[in-house]
Amino acid sequence: MEITREIFWNVGSWVRWPVYGLGFIVVLILVYGLTRRIRLWRTGRPEYRLDNVLKRIGSLLSFGLFHRRILKDPYPGISHLMIFWGFIILLLGTFLIFVQEDFTRLFFGGVFLQGSFYLGYSFVLDLFGLAAAVGVLLTAFRRYVIRPDRLDNRPEDLICLVLIFLVLITGFICEGLRIAITRPDFERWSFVGWQISQLFPSPGGSGASLRSLHAIFWWVHLLLAFSFIGYIAYSKLLHLITSALNQFFRSFAPRGEIKPIVDIENQETFGVGELQDFTWKQLLDLDACTRCGRCQDDCPAYLSDKPLSPKKVILDLKTRLSGLKNGFGRGEDAGSETAPLAGSVVSEDELWACTTCGACHEACPVFIEVIDKVVDLRRYLVLMEGRLSPEAKLLFKNMETNFNPWAIGSDTRADWAKDLDVKSVADNGDVDYLLWVGCAGSFDERNKKVTRSLVGLLQKADVSFAVLGTEEMCCGETARRMGNEYLAQILIEQNIEVFTNYRIEKIITACPHCYNTFKNEYQQFGGRYKVFHHVEFLRKLIGEEKLKSRTGMELTAVYHDSCYLGRHNDIYDAPRERLASTPGIRLVEMERNRGRSFCCGAGGGWMWMEETLGTRINHMRVEQAASTDASVVATACPYCLTMLWDGIKDQGLEDRMEVLDLAELLEKSL
Repeated sequence: MEITREIFWNVGSWVRWPVYGLGFIVVLILVYGLTRRIRLWRTGRPEYRLDNVLKRIGSLLSFGLFHRRILKDPYPGISHLMIFWGFIILLLGTFLIFVQEDFTRLFFGGVFLQGSFYLGYSFVLDLFGLAAAVGVLLTAFRRYVIRPDRLDNRPEDLICLVLIFLVLITGFICEGLRIAITRPDFERWSFVGWQISQLFPSPGGSGASLRSLHAIFWWVHLLLAFSFIGYIAYSKLLHLITSALNQFFRSFAPRGEIKPIVDIENQETFGVGELQDFTWKQLLDLDACTRCGRCQDDCPAYLSDKPLSPKKVILDLKTRLSGLKNGFGRGEDAGSETAPLAGSVVSEDELWACTTCGACHEACPVFIEVIDKVVDLRRYLVLMEGRLSPEAKLLFKNMETNFNPWAIGSDTRADWAKDLDVKSVADNGDVDYLLWVGCAGSFDERNKKVTRSLVGLLQKADVSFAVLGTEEMCCGETARRMGNEYLAQILIEQNIEVFTNYRIEKIITACPHCYNTFKNEYQQFGGRYKVFHHVEFLRKLIGEEKLKSRTGMELTAVYHDSCYLGRHNDIYDAPRERLASTPGIRLVEMERNRGRSFCCGAGGGWMWMEETLGTRINHMRVEQAASTDASVVATACPYCLTMLWDGIKDQGLEDRMEVLDLAELLEKSL
């Protein structure tokens, strides 16, 4: 017996053209729905995202086809991978049938789905079809039995799962009926269909009824498959297209970068008041969201009972987007005709709850960018409507008058160094490095100790450095993330002018927020510098044996990853190597570490504002640190040091734990 099968067995080859005609209609339905979404995206401002094409293709392959980020959460990751690859292989199998029947057979009079190739083809299709069916069952069990908090079940979720499962099961039943009627022994390679065929009686007198049943299931399977295709653009299944697009068009800019308002002096509006103020890529983000909730699971604001859920922000904006009429106006269900997004679609409490920690960016498998949307909406609130808290108003006033967030005169900025032999750039510009002290290191009493320790280490290692002294002013990071782009750009341009005047090329800083701003954002305004965080620089000095740990300390330390050092700039190993290299220090880890580290609660302006909603984020982080039984919480950020120490005092843990900067720990070990 020839090892192959008739493609249109039992239904007749005449069905080919009706099937193709119906398929053409289904594709038109899909294209129409997708075109409507594209028109909505195009209402956004232009943005160029076709650079680095090879990297973009690599991103699509790595994160799309092979689920690199999705698999970080094994259960949903593996079940999704099974469904995804099951359908990919089944689609390729169907495509091979199309090629054989309408090209190979038609033009060359031959077939390739035969012999050993057909056996392998049959086995692979059954294997991946079974994997997809199991993946659907695992997904359904998790969604409707386990019911994790991050999932919000909607009717379309059930419709999609049932539709996918029915497509797979009817396909297997159809295959089983064919095998039950024809009984070729080689069809054992179609192992799922073969097992199903055993459920049906030997044809005999029932052959006609089995053939009728097969024909019914053949058409049911076909119509379900076409329904699946047509439903894609009108349901959650749209993510099959939009997620892939988002992975391709993802940003390759530094993760900690906030885009500037270009030519701010001549702008009439600032930030985002309406959807059309977003870029087309930001609007694509809204349709790329799969509602998986991974962002929500890692968001410190959400986990501390604040109003913010990154997932909800994206979905609320998507609801407004879906209300636009043909891409040119708003629907009746999309909110008030005049109400801006900030305050109506996304509440002010939601916007101000964000600490810009980047946990949502790190978790999202399709690279949805949330922080830039939050900052754009804050810009509208601050610069267009002046809606901000009294604390924020005072903060901005201090930056304008004293060039620092505290109400402390800028003439005292260098007082921390009065009894130290520290050179200023003005007095000695011929140095290799500028030591950028930062606002916290200059004015906060606790962080002044860190600055002094760092200075001592640099002097001990004979590093050629100097400080700006009273010429130093805030880098602008806090103002920028709080939405006051105008003030931020003033500070940035003034700093760049000072750097240019003194020909500054290399900067060392102990503050990750300053580090991130100098490294990733000053270049937007022409300021390009080689920037070192003190953790990186101290590791370099130790590697060059300019600093050597001589005194062994007996303590257990847990390292807290700063959001702006870790997630935003991928500096995870240097601080841990710094601790591990010190004799007598035993390094332990909190459950949430590295990319999943928990924010201290100070970012996005919260260093200078009081938390009044939910649980204090720093209290939660201190509890996580205390659970490790470490006696020292090691930090590399002045914000983190302040917040964690406040949390320790608030919870009465001063006798059990202390917070030390890595520079202080290194100084103690010398």
